[in-house]
Amino acid sequence: MKTSDLKLSEADCRVLEVTRLWLERAVIGLNLCPFARAEYVNKRIAYRISRATQAGELLEDLSRSIEFLRSTNQAQCETLLLIHPDTLTDFSDYNQFLEEADDLVRRLGMEGIFQIASFHPKYQFAGTEIDDITNQTNRSPYPLLHLLREASVERAAGPKESEEIVQRNLATLRQMGQAGWDALAIPKS
Repeated sequence: MKTSDLKLSEADCRVLEVTRLWLERAVIGLNLCPFARAEYVNKRIAYRISRATQAGELLEDLSRSIEFLRSTNQAQCETLLLIHPDTLTDFSDYNQFLEEADDLVRRLGMEGIFQIASFHPKYQFAGTEIDDITNQTNRSPYPLLHLLREASVERAAGPKESEEIVQRNLATLRQMGQAGWDALAIPKS
């Protein structure tokens, strides 16, 4: 089911709008993920909004999202963004939750089939200061869990290329600095 098939609240429409602007301007516009453009243009990204307020509820939504992606033809949907604006807004809580999310993938027998990439408005890599521009590579307007098909990730980039992408992204963000990032005018959540 596509988001256009659903009747969305005004708040959910805003969440989708802001998330799409972030994808267009940052992820695709800066080529932070060189594989995102094709999936975006071909409309093979599913967006789900979880209104969970507790981690347990979010795990249930994540389970349903994994099942949706598992049962959906890859030609129709390559990847899924589970946006959860009402829970795990504290980065520390979110970061701890990621272990539970990965455990869920294993319990569902989907390890090696799906992986979760993490994005959060307050994302902070270990060893960086909170205002380090490189944290923007994983900062999204809302907390979200990005479900990826592992086979697609492996086809798109091997370990060496993945590391090259990370290093290129860090260099891009350092070169543009905070002023350049701010110029992207990505709305805040």
